[in-house]
Amino acid sequence: MIYFPLVAANAGQYAHYVFRTLDQDHSGLLNFENFVHGLSVLSRGSIDEKLRWTFSLYDVNGDGRITREELADVVGSVYEIMGKTAHPAADQHAIVQDKVDRIFQKLDLNGDGVVTLDEFLDACLHDEEIKRSMAVFDSCF
Repeated sequence: MIYFPLVAANAGQYAHYVFRTLDQDHSGLLNFENFVHGLSVLSRGSIDEKLRWTFSLYDVNGDGRITREELADVVGSVYEIMGKTAHPAADQHAIVQDKVDRIFQKLDLNGDGVVTLDEFLDACLHDEEIKRSMAVFDSCF
């Protein structure tokens, strides 16, 4: 789904998060139906469906809330894949924490330290940059 051609890195943790999001019945197995459903949502789903899928990616424990720790884990896994290319010789931990802080400023609307699905949807649907970034998943096939 997401391809990082310049980096021969361990994508295992990020792959785990994506797998968990695609494994809708939490069986530990990814059947063809779940796989196709995930691809369909990402390539042809509405902005609401894509945002809900993205929320579930970041809601690592599935409790309906994204914590700073969950967000840092997922963002950190992305930096594991492409961080050294994007920011050579940089302190990855500091970059991840800065990113988490900026995201929480934007998404944690009530300032309680967690992002609920409603907050996530509300913030994302009112942010043109986020809405444009979701269009990256749009597909013609």
